[in-house]
Amino acid sequence: VQVVESGGGLVQAGGSLRLSCAASGVTSSINAMGWYRQAPGKQRELVASISSGGRRTNYADFVKGRFTISRDNAKNTMYLQMNSLKPEDTAVYYCKVTAIYDYWGQGTQVTVSS
Repeated sequence: VQVVESGGGLVQAGGSLRLSCAASGVTSSINAMGWYRQAPGKQRELVASISSGGRRTNYADFVKGRFTISRDNAKNTMYLQMNSLKPEDTAVYYCKVTAIYDYWGQGTQVTVSS
């Protein structure tokens, strides 16, 4: 399974971005998917996750009410809609796809200016 993130960029505080994570390869084995982030000098942390069918979602407290995770299994793609962005959301955002193993993308940079 190959995983590619896109949609990062520079945005002002209060703005929005939509990240995408496209999976390819043996996509029939894909189960849960999730978004993680890593800021400079900090450990990678879970942002949100979504079950295989998309019915169950889980969010970190620091993004509840601002971010929304979703997936389109027909397109093998997961999304993260990020609203009301804050400077502390600045990080590299990674997509993780759980299949037989866990697969990670290369990350996409999100920078929120104050």
